Amino acid sequence: MKVVNLKQAILQAWKERWSDYQWAINMKKFFPKGATWDILNLAEALLEQAMIGPSPNPLILSYLKYAISSQMVSCSSVLTAISKFDDFSRDLCVQALLDIMDMFCDRLSCHGKAEECIGLCRALLSALHWLLRCTAASAERLQEGLEAGTPAPGEKQLALCLQCLEKTLSSTKNRALLHIAKLEEASSWTAIEHSLLKLGEILANLSNPQLRSQAERCGTLIRSIPSMLSVHSEQLHKTGFPTIHALILLEGTMNLTGEMQPLVEQLMMVKRMQHIPTPLFVLEIWKACFVGLIESPEGTQELKWTAFTYLKIPQVLVKLKKYFHGEKDFTEDVNCAFEFLLKLTPLLDKADQRCNCDCTNFLLQECNKQGLLSEVNFASLVGKRTADRDPQLKSSENANIQPNPGLILRAEPTVTNILKTMDADHSKSPEGLLGVLGHMLSGKSLDLLLAAAAATGKLKSFARKFINLNEFTTHGSGESTKTASVRALLFDISFLMLCHVAQTYGSEVILSESSSGEEVPFFETWMQTCMPEEGKILNPDHPCFRPDSTKVESLVALLNNSSEMKLVQMKWHEACLSISAAILEILNAWENGVLAFESIQKITDNIKGKVCSLAVCAVAWLVAHVRMLGLDEREKSLQMIRQLAGPLYSENTLQFYNERVVIMNSILEHMCADVLQQTATQIKFPSTGVDTMPYWNLLPPKRPIKEVLTDIFAKVLEKGWVDSRSIHILDTLLHMGGVYWFCNNLIKELLKETRKEHTLRAVQLLYSIFCLDMQQVTLVLLGHILPGLLTDSSKWHSLMDPPGTALAKLAVWCALSSYSSHKGQASSRQKKRHREDIEDYVSLFPVEDMQPSKLMRLLSSSDDDANILSSPTDRSMNSSLSASQLHTVNMRDPLNRVLANLFLLISSILGSRTAGPHTQFVQWFMEECVGCLEQDSRGSILQFMPFTTVSELVKVSAMSSPKVVLAITDLSLPLGRQVAAKTIAAL
Repeated sequence: MKVVNLKQAILQAWKERWSDYQWAINMKKFFPKGATWDILNLAEALLEQAMIGPSPNPLILSYLKYAISSQMVSCSSVLTAISKFDDFSRDLCVQALLDIMDMFCDRLSCHGKAEECIGLCRALLSALHWLLRCTAASAERLQEGLEAGTPAPGEKQLALCLQCLEKTLSSTKNRALLHIAKLEEASSWTAIEHSLLKLGEILANLSNPQLRSQAERCGTLIRSIPSMLSVHSEQLHKTGFPTIHALILLEGTMNLTGEMQPLVEQLMMVKRMQHIPTPLFVLEIWKACFVGLIESPEGTQELKWTAFTYLKIPQVLVKLKKYFHGEKDFTEDVNCAFEFLLKLTPLLDKADQRCNCDCTNFLLQECNKQGLLSEVNFASLVGKRTADRDPQLKSSENANIQPNPGLILRAEPTVTNILKTMDADHSKSPEGLLGVLGHMLSGKSLDLLLAAAAATGKLKSFARKFINLNEFTTHGSGESTKTASVRALLFDISFLMLCHVAQTYGSEVILSESSSGEEVPFFETWMQTCMPEEGKILNPDHPCFRPDSTKVESLVALLNNSSEMKLVQMKWHEACLSISAAILEILNAWENGVLAFESIQKITDNIKGKVCSLAVCAVAWLVAHVRMLGLDEREKSLQMIRQLAGPLYSENTLQFYNERVVIMNSILEHMCADVLQQTATQIKFPSTGVDTMPYWNLLPPKRPIKEVLTDIFAKVLEKGWVDSRSIHILDTLLHMGGVYWFCNNLIKELLKETRKEHTLRAVQLLYSIFCLDMQQVTLVLLGHILPGLLTDSSKWHSLMDPPGTALAKLAVWCALSSYSSHKGQASSRQKKRHREDIEDYVSLFPVEDMQPSKLMRLLSSSDDDANILSSPTDRSMNSSLSASQLHTVNMRDPLNRVLANLFLLISSILGSRTAGPHTQFVQWFMEECVGCLEQDSRGSILQFMPFTTVSELVKVSAMSSPKVVLAITDLSLPLGRQVAAKTIAAL
């Protein structure tokens, strides 16, 4: 018989009662090779014929089962055919379809093209929708049966539906395929959510608890599909998290003026990467704050820490609250963190002793004010601390000394008031303004106000207001002696304050983002060109120190001839710019015997007698001048600095002289520190009883810096946390040795560790140390150190577990942190550092694939598998195609370039014939990437991984799971979904 179509062939088989294998043989004869059975819609045709009557045709169903078992038809075509059946009243037909689904629903697979695998995802989504509709119909029938008194048939069908649903959903592979299908067809997923809601309503009235709990399990599994990637277990067995501790110490010690948002994001990044539970995360922040309060050196640093703890950190927590779902939950977590903190009584008592007050009480009040604690919890915590507090502390508190926390909290509103006062027109009431500024200079008021302004992000506008005031006072016209002296004082105080701010908080705070057309204010010009700073070398012969000669001559004459400085009509900014050349003239005259020492004393008294800023400008030039002189030529210049540093004992000084001299001496000490160390000279600056430079000159003399680095790291590792002194030493070493030297030597120390708990602690500490300059360290680590270890077989032994696992973890943490923050601004402490690029990243990692990069040439020479480890030129484009290229990421950015090349290297190692510790390292690296991932991997570092790596990676047993595949592919791209579907379907 000549068969015309598929339907006729099926009917003929049925009439002649062919067995299933006979049917298969004949079908292959009727339909020669060419079109596949799926194209001919065999599964749909068989089901259509089998389901014609009230009960299914067993013979035709046996053909379909045979076709499924022998893989004549694909799983997707069968699922699609089943999902088209919608007459749920035909019990036997529905049961037969459930039977067929039961055959293969927990072992779906597809080894075809990517399009076919996406087809399987869609078919599974349709089948899930069909199962939900079928379950709902069965539940409705059961209800009707219960009302009619015949529940048995409905209950049996519902049980079968739920069994099939649970079997389908309990497979992680199926849920992963459904996750992809959801992204492919959002509307179909919405329909599933509606069906799930409807089913929930129907089953709510169900009396059978077993069926109801089974339905709830299925519902939970379906609802978990969209968030499959965000489930991370938290580290509940650990209580200390040194990374958070060190990060807080680093910010409090070195970056008080930094913006809050980058700190909040960095803390959240660490919390996610290390899976830290929220209460322990908040506890670690508080612990670090109290340690900072206890160990901070007396003076400015102590006030900075107090401002950081009481003003900045509560605001940081307010911002962190937005990252957590449910405001109530976060306040509970903060309460829980305080409960833990109150158990650390010795720590809190030591802080109370240091600060002369109940530190915890102040902190609880501030958190309560910011809405971080409920009234009930606040009262309970205050009560507990009062009960636990050492009774001797209360009696030993000195009532005459006001505690810093209280002063800082009061200083914050004062800052706002001063800013308002400074906004007024200076010309209207300069005396009133002078009174306000005079109060700021007394005692530690200035440092208190600056610390409060820095911690609340107001320091920049504070500095701007003083720059404007300073600019206003540079000129005076038609003024009386009294007006002139007020103007001189306003100029001097604003100048000294700005110098003090620049030295304490960094010159970035002062600099404005002025547009090209605007005139740069005098103080900014002077600070950038004439003010000595750490790491800044000034040329004493620079044109900025050589102003108009007539102005210099008149200034020299004024200083030498008059008994004191004139004030009326004085242009103070010109005097400040001319003083350097005037000092040179005076020095030359002294050295040539024209002027006697008594004349020099008179001149220096004149310089510092009325306004201290002239002395500051004079010393700024002298410091630059001394650097250029030989050993035997320095004496007179250093003697002049000594003369300028001492106060003037005279009746005829202007207001607030003693207060201004204190600030001047602090400024001069900072300016001279470097040059005095280099020239081995000592100058005794009038002491205020407080070390003004506690973190300066910490390196031990005559010791190689590599020894110092290994020694300090060993101590930090042994202790388990980084203290602020160590942070400063490490920062100095990074500055001195450079990023590559610093990073390379610390990685060597990490690779020497052989104990697992030590390596994990080392990673947590190294990550926080690298935060000193995370961007540059990451470029060195991923662009130089890792490729060097992975491509040199003689170094592979160092990548064994545990140090290898630790290095992989560290590399991923650094990569994720740098990538998430490199679009933002570098923090002020990182801007200060001079950048030394080890090598030009453009030549190391070229943009175009036309020229092979050095890295890929390295690879091709270190392995016999030349096809895989060759340069990008020899690779077909699609073998290195990654999601980042489809997202058109800027490959001129060094970090993007380094990441892209690292993933090319990983891809080639996975495809190489040689396995070893380096292959194991790649696995650990990828596992850590997956472990640290968030819900959506778009925009993460994994977008730089070539799509071809996915299929190589699943060959590694530890990585061959559907969740891993979902995590490492960019599912926001159609190509990413195809790669994921193809890989998961083949698992």
